[in-house]
Amino acid sequence: MREDAGVSPAPDAAQRDAAHALEVRKRMREVEESILARAPEHDLQPSLDRIRSVMELMGEPQRTFPVIHVTGTNGKTSTARIIESVLREMGLKTGRFTSPHLHSMLERIAVGGRPVDAERFLAAYDDVAPFVGIVDARSAAEGGPRMTYFEVLVAVAYACFADLPVDVAVVEVGMGGRWDATNVVDAPVSVITPIDVDHQRFLGDTPADIAQEKSGIIKADAITVSGIQPDRDAAEVLIDRAAEVGARIVFEGNDFGVSGQDVAVGGQQLSLRGLATDYPDLFLPLHGSHQAQNAAVAVAAVEAFVGGGEQALDIEVLRAGLAAVESPGRLEVVRRSPTVLVDAAHNPAGARALRTGIEEAFTFVKLVGVVAVMKDKDAAEMLETLEPVLDEVVVTRNSSPRSMSARELGEIAREVFGENRVTVVADLPDALDQAAGLADDGGVGGGVLATGSVVTAADVRMLLGTTDV
Repeated sequence: MREDAGVSPAPDAAQRDAAHALEVRKRMREVEESILARAPEHDLQPSLDRIRSVMELMGEPQRTFPVIHVTGTNGKTSTARIIESVLREMGLKTGRFTSPHLHSMLERIAVGGRPVDAERFLAAYDDVAPFVGIVDARSAAEGGPRMTYFEVLVAVAYACFADLPVDVAVVEVGMGGRWDATNVVDAPVSVITPIDVDHQRFLGDTPADIAQEKSGIIKADAITVSGIQPDRDAAEVLIDRAAEVGARIVFEGNDFGVSGQDVAVGGQQLSLRGLATDYPDLFLPLHGSHQAQNAAVAVAAVEAFVGGGEQALDIEVLRAGLAAVESPGRLEVVRRSPTVLVDAAHNPAGARALRTGIEEAFTFVKLVGVVAVMKDKDAAEMLETLEPVLDEVVVTRNSSPRSMSARELGEIAREVFGENRVTVVADLPDALDQAAGLADDGGVGGGVLATGSVVTAADVRMLLGTTDV
């Protein structure tokens, strides 16, 4: 045997590794089931008492790292990912908490740009679980609810970030802001993407009402970076909150913004006006004007974090950070021949951004929609918004129990598209196949757009063998 030949691991070592991996998978399933058994994240329990109690019992792990806190109606996840990518390129060890996930609970907690592995998640969960049990018991004794699914995940994320530790965490709000479980931090930088109407049951019926909730992440002596607010009253709410707590607030379109934008292969070429200087010739591998605006907000947030908005970023570092951005499920091409796009738009504002992105970045001869929407969403307005860019639509349901039935969605779609442009298919896999067949009529210029929900985007990604995040 040659001295430089590779040595295979001993059979017993390989068996031990396999047994350990199996045990981790088994334990992860058990923990996921335990967390999922709690109140779901769309069923908000408006109180910070439970999450604060857990953090206090754990010694306030969320105070051990600075946070850039992100809220808004749409664009939160993409903006958080852009911020995190630039910070990582600057050499900082980053944590990122986003929601909801596409395929795995682990996606929500990322370190260094990648989801944490199951073993690190389980270690953090084991640190948190005893304190969750104490708080559950206290709440029950007072006639209150157990901690929710989302609250537990926030506690795990903060424990994980503190244990590593990270240099900075980019944290996306789950819903609203004031009562959101993430809001047990005093972030030196808060980010508010454009506010529109969504989650009315919990947040209010007007943009101004919703802004009241989202403004709760603006903290004293901090800097708030706001996207363009389409509703003037919502903007006034943010300004008033910043004045009340003594925070500085800057707005896209006034203090910073997009100064140039051109479609490019695989994304777009941008010039941005930052808080400190101008940044020309930037490539962003995401499609749509909304992503250009997200990038402008993200760059301003990074400037605010590293230099109070007065220190220019290194242009080459910024270029590398933006070029490395990924935002799965956001106008993402997941297959060619025919081209299949997935987008997580789940409300009318998201649908408007999606339509603009399609019009700007793609030239389909024929585009067929595959649409599945949650029961509590405004399906009619979403379909009306997308109608001009869809030649036909195949309506279906996704894998969530909250999904609207294909039959009900079909009735709404016929009112918008007319009988001849609507096909109703009960199951998503069959709907995707049918849409691909219809798109083939457009030859090489045919395409499929799957949208209506994060779950719809995730289901189609998985059906087409794409699960990377």
